[in-house]
Parts: sequence; structure tokens; C-alpha cells
Amino acid sequence: MQVTIDWIHLAELAGAVQGLLLAVALAAHRTNRTANRLLAALMAAFTVSLLSEVYYAAGLVRSAPHFFGISYPLPWTFGPLVYLYAVAASDRRWRFGARGALHLAPAVGVVLLTLPIYLKSGPEKIALFDRMTAGDVPTVLRLLDPTKYVSGIAYSAATVMYLRAHRRRVQDSYSNTERVNLRWLQSLAAVAAAIWLLAVVSANAGLVPPSIERSSDNLVSLAVAAFVYAIGYKGLRQPEVFRYDRPEPAPAPVPDAPPDAPPVPPTEPAASVAQPADRTDARYERSGLGEFETRRLKAALLSLMDTEHPYRDPELTLPALAERLKSTPHKLSEVLNREISQTFYDFVNAYRVDEVRARLADPATKHLNILALGLDAGFASKSTFNQAFKKLTGQTPSAYRKVLEARPSLRSG
Repeated sequence: MQVTIDWIHLAELAGAVQGLLLAVALAAHRTNRTANRLLAALMAAFTVSLLSEVYYAAGLVRSAPHFFGISYPLPWTFGPLVYLYAVAASDRRWRFGARGALHLAPAVGVVLLTLPIYLKSGPEKIALFDRMTAGDVPTVLRLLDPTKYVSGIAYSAATVMYLRAHRRRVQDSYSNTERVNLRWLQSLAAVAAAIWLLAVVSANAGLVPPSIERSSDNLVSLAVAAFVYAIGYKGLRQPEVFRYDRPEPAPAPVPDAPPDAPPVPPTEPAASVAQPADRTDARYERSGLGEFETRRLKAALLSLMDTEHPYRDPELTLPALAERLKSTPHKLSEVLNREISQTFYDFVNAYRVDEVRARLADPATKHLNILALGLDAGFASKSTFNQAFKKLTGQTPSAYRKVLEARPSLRSG
């Protein structure tokens, strides 16, 4: 039997090979074990789905009928696996358990509902395929088909919302969030939602040329495969994300200072600290951090920032800074949120911006590149430098330098 396939299915075949290689690489990756295994499962699911498209296009149903319908339940796993990958990649301590498995229950349900089809003999499957080609689709499939689009769109939206919340959370622990905020995955999940919506429209409005068989499935297979493989490659390079925002067990309360204790110097970082926040944050209700220890830790923190300049380390994290203060991440986070009213990210970047502003005001730095000043101050990239600088000053670094150059008195003052 001569097998011929068009360029679309050749692309799908190439994608299947690529997906298989990615699945093996991700499963063998030693970091982000849970996240990468979920991603490997997603790659494997897409590999089978793409091979199934090639199987139908090549007319192999009659020679290998028992593979008929083997990929049918897989679209119900795409959305959940992307979502679970986002959860696992955003916190390396998360483990796949019973609650995670519940997200795959719809796919299991689809398998059970279509089991009578899978149990048919080879000739019966060929006869069913011929009837479906003629438009006689079994009722169970007609009822199930729309739900795969609902699943895809719902999980894409859930992934986007989860990652938006994650981006806010990592600012409590990291001073450089570019490599850990999973912005790339949020963008790809948004694209996935758009692709699923387009597939719904194409399946119901005839927007794809009729010459392309199984038009909506081809659209999903090609377009979604492209972004999923982008996830695969990015996933191989994604560093582990540690989350430090879980409350610690409450230690014994630290007593407030005795009446004859010397006062703690009220030092503040330059132009970066807000007023203390409301002290009723539920995260810290059982922290046991007393008033005296709070004031002592705050003073030690501000002194360390001013004298040792730890913010110049672009990879500075909340635990690393807490260790230098001989404290814990949770206690330091409490001081930052309650006493200084800033996330760790904003607190550290305020010092970095202040250092750049001071150096820009120095005539001796006039010949230096602005980005070099930002990198010296601890920023990891041009984009984060510009974003943080504009947030605090209302101007880009280059615009700020131009203002200084136009008003020389600002440099000397």
C-alpha cells in the first residue's frame, strides 16, 4: 500500500519526533523533577496526538485498525498538564498527589465512556470509521467533543490567572524575578486560550478551507503543538523556584525590651521606605516576633544595606539576606511587610535605584554607560533596571541623566 501525506501532516510528523525527544530529555532532567515529569507527560501526549493525525492522513486505519481512536481522550489532558506544570514549576516543594490527579479525572471519564469503541474488533472499527467519515458520528462523541474546548479554554485561563498571582508572590523572596516569574509560560498560556477559541470558531463556522480534513483538529494540533514545544524547550532551561512565603511554626514569644534597654536608632534607607503597615496581617499572627526583636531586626537590616550593600548581588534572595542577619526568611518578610510596607523585590530595588541616582549625580560618572551603572548596582538586566528606575522616579535612566545634565546644580547638590 502506497502512503502519501501532505505538508501539514509532514509537519505533524516532525513535531511528533521533536516531542518524543523533548519528553525523554525532560524526564531525565535532574532539576525541577516534578515539573519536568509533568511537562514530559504533556510532550508525550502531544506526540501521540500528532502521530494519530498522521495515522489518519496516511490511510492506515484499514491496515492497523486497533490504533483507531487511541488519541481521542488526550485533548482533555492538555490543559490540566499545562496548569499542573505551572503549579509545580512555581514551587519546587509541590508534589503531584491525589488533588493533582483529580485534574485528570475528565480524561479518565472520557476513556470510560468511549471504552465500548476501543473494545470493538478490527473490522468493527473500520466500519465505524467509514460511518464517521460519512458524517454518522456516535452520540457519545457528539456530546463529548464540545467539552474538550471548554476544558482547553478554562485551563488556559486558570493557568494565566495562577501565574499572575505567582509573579506577585515571587517579589516577596527574589530581588531579580526575571528567571523565576514564569512570564513566558503566562504568555504561552494566553496564546493557548486564543488557539482553543479559534478552534471552536473554525469547527463551527467553516473558516478553514474544506480541503483540509479534520480542520479544527489540525489547527489545534499544529498551533498548540508549536507553543507546547516552546514550553518544552523553555522548561529545560527553567531554574528551580523556591517559595518562602509559608508561615513557620510559632516560636516562643520574644519579650519586649526592658525599661532600661537602650533605644534602637531609627535609621531609614534613602527615599525608599513607606510607613509601617497595619500590624494585623494574618500571615504573621503566630510568628512570635515581639516589638523589641522587630525593631532590632529592622535596624540591623537597614544598617546592613547601608554598610555592606548586599543589594549589589543580582541574585540576592530573602533567605540569603535573612542568613546574613542571623534571622529567618519569615521574620525578615514580616519586618519588610509590617514595618517597611514593601515587598522584598521593591525594597532591594529601591536601594539599587538610589545608588544609580547618586552615581548619575556624580560628574565623575558622566562618561560611564548608564546600563553599566545599573548592573553595578545589582540589576540583572536592562529591562528590570529601566522598569524599577521609572517606577521610583517617573523617568527612564537616560531621561533622568538628561535632566541632570540640563541642570548642573543637581549634580553638585
